[in-house]
Amino acid sequence: MKRTEKEQIIAEVAEIAGRAHGMFFTDFSGLTVEQATELRRELRKSGIDYRVAKNTLIRKALEKVGGYDGVFDKLAGPTGVAFSYDDPAAPAKVIQKFAEKHKKLSLKVCVIEREVYDGARLDEIARIPSRAELVAGILGSLQSPMAGVPNVVHAVIRELVSVIDEIGKKKAA
Repeated sequence: MKRTEKEQIIAEVAEIAGRAHGMFFTDFSGLTVEQATELRRELRKSGIDYRVAKNTLIRKALEKVGGYDGVFDKLAGPTGVAFSYDDPAAPAKVIQKFAEKHKKLSLKVCVIEREVYDGARLDEIARIPSRAELVAGILGSLQSPMAGVPNVVHAVIRELVSVIDEIGKKKAA
């Protein structure tokens, strides 16, 4: 590989890493070409970029971005990196599902919002709800009490009408 090609890969990975909210470093040794293609397809469906590069090039790209020193000791053997932009934990769900199906894929380490987590925590990270799920839960909790307000107002008015009706009956009698 020529020096210009290496510099291009370093620049590309550094640019992607700078934009990414989540990075998942996988060991894909033992996967067949068909399985690797399937993994890329599943990640792409979720809006996740997946790159395979030499560990030294990945390391230089991360050094260029800065703040990823905790990842360097895990860069050994075949390494693929899944980059997530919108939902930082989205790759964990895809990788976990794929790893259950094909036992040969494993997570080395991941970085979510610049925090480094060991690959053994894949199950925990995969259970983190997506941003859309969190927003929906918050909106649901906010709307729930507001949905009861019309019933309370209606009950107060109904009671007021009943009291006025009783007063009217007493005066008539």
